[in-house]
Amino acid sequence: MSRPPLPRRPAILATLCAVALSLTGLTGAAPPPEQSSAALPYQDPSLPVADRVEDLLSRMTPDDKIGQMTQIEKDALVPQSDLATYRIGSVLSGGDSTVSPNNARTWADTYDSLQRTALGTPLGIPMIYGIDAVHGHNAVRGATVFPHNIALGATRDPALVQRVGRAVAEEVAGTGIDWSFAPCLCVARNDRWGRTYESFGEKPELPAAMTTFVTGMQGETLGADPASVLATAKHYLGDGGTTGGVDQGNTELSEADLRAIHLPPFKEAVRRGVGSVMLSYSSWNGVKSHAHKYLVTDVLKGELGFTGFVVSDWAAIDQLDGRSGFTAAEITTAVNAGVDMVMVPHDYRKFLSLLRGEVSAGRIPMARVDDANRRILTKKFQLGLFERPLTDRSRTPEVGSAEHRALARQAVRASQVLLKNDGGVLPLAKNARLFVAGKSADDIGNQSGGWTVGWQGRSGPVTEGTTILQGIRAAVTDPSRVTYDRYGNGIDGGYAAAVAVVGETPYAEGRGDRPGSMGLDQEDLQTLARLKASGVPVVVVLVSGRPLDIAAQLPDWKALLAAWLPGTEGGGVSDVLFGDHAPTGRLPVTWMRSASQQPVNDGDGKTPLFPYGHGLSYGTVPARGAPPA
Repeated sequence: MSRPPLPRRPAILATLCAVALSLTGLTGAAPPPEQSSAALPYQDPSLPVADRVEDLLSRMTPDDKIGQMTQIEKDALVPQSDLATYRIGSVLSGGDSTVSPNNARTWADTYDSLQRTALGTPLGIPMIYGIDAVHGHNAVRGATVFPHNIALGATRDPALVQRVGRAVAEEVAGTGIDWSFAPCLCVARNDRWGRTYESFGEKPELPAAMTTFVTGMQGETLGADPASVLATAKHYLGDGGTTGGVDQGNTELSEADLRAIHLPPFKEAVRRGVGSVMLSYSSWNGVKSHAHKYLVTDVLKGELGFTGFVVSDWAAIDQLDGRSGFTAAEITTAVNAGVDMVMVPHDYRKFLSLLRGEVSAGRIPMARVDDANRRILTKKFQLGLFERPLTDRSRTPEVGSAEHRALARQAVRASQVLLKNDGGVLPLAKNARLFVAGKSADDIGNQSGGWTVGWQGRSGPVTEGTTILQGIRAAVTDPSRVTYDRYGNGIDGGYAAAVAVVGETPYAEGRGDRPGSMGLDQEDLQTLARLKASGVPVVVVLVSGRPLDIAAQLPDWKALLAAWLPGTEGGGVSDVLFGDHAPTGRLPVTWMRSASQQPVNDGDGKTPLFPYGHGLSYGTVPARGAPPA
């Protein structure tokens, strides 16, 4: 039976603190709070958060403070009691970190077990747990997987994106987790980049408009709602503008261009009160973001007025000296540049020892440590973690709920961009005889893409949902009139149309970079050739995380629908194919005429295959919403 959340009584925390003394073993540990009928000031939710933070900070030892600045991978925590012993402030699950069995309840049980351990310290400071819920609670099998950001950018609908953020927060909260590493606010300027699909679009106005996702996740006021989840604006700064689109590469721009192109979405996220900012692996003119005090402290915290905390990316400080593994000097450089919490993520004992030494030697000033702690503790108090440290089990059934899946389907259909429709072949008649082919027609993994039940994602039945083929069969009047063969074998001239669902297979950063060709693979080309040879009109549904080089094949197709990476609700694609909803999506990126054009962006003088903002609709119905200027 699931245990209820801890009551809001300081006596419970005091008891846990006393029991935990035998676990700590740290020198200079603070004594447990005095037993009294009155709460200590930091335990009193009626006091202003700033007062609670200062009271708690005054009771913390140096070990308490450096622990709060440390984030570790769940699977590296051995034994679990180390969470209390070393006063660890945050735990995360990386892209391939999971639980068994992988379902919402097990995630909640895991969270609560870790949180109870974290509370077993003299001061009872709760941990904050982070995860990459970048298009839904995508680590959890059975969760609703929404379209990736590039598709949401195509909707041009900030209000819809806010609703998506809210739904994601509800599912994350249903597993106890209180912090998501989303949204990605990069401005993708080169489609060779493997993270292009994590960008809302190539012009800064579009990602800036979609920072409504932050409000959706956090609420208008962080913590005012029990489902409030801390959002993260990432990756600061300029990761979408690296030379050649190389992941973790070098963004070579003047400061004026960096500010004009890459800074606006972060400025807007700060205005919306985003609680955390994650730094980029990339460099600006040769200097790593994790070492860039001007960008982090002067610009982000000073000029933009960011009051949340800055977290490093996965083991990112290890890269500062160009050699593997982290050093004391790298830790000092990053913390003094403005990093408040370090995603270690594995060798936390070594990290804590080195950080302690740098603080003791004065190379990291205690004032910098206190500033980092104030920022982190403020968010923990605002989230209500001291009063509501455990999972609200009433929300666990919301993971993968029908309501959220209906919203995801709405987001899918709003994101479809009709790029070609010769002769009005679309919408398809629901009573027509149809042939469906392609490797992504009946593959939930392909249509969901990377960051889906695993970092890089994978093909196949990775989670629950509706494939595009299932959506087509559900939409027609007689499913027996729909024939499917992945490779296009068996088609003849007796079909009204052939729907080819082709494109990319899942990837994430690094593996997703495309320095060479950017076209369809051989399987797709052979499938399309079989369909073309039948003489049946070919409708292509392109499942991809970016524009692909398809200019040579386009004359063979009667229609082309950019479906992006729609996630688990493939019925949203069929909604558009059959005209239940007219296509309204607009391109959030410029569509290359050939891969040799990369980078190609609006206003650069190059002639694309389809311009930024392009999107057809059916008949005389105009596509909704003009693209941002």
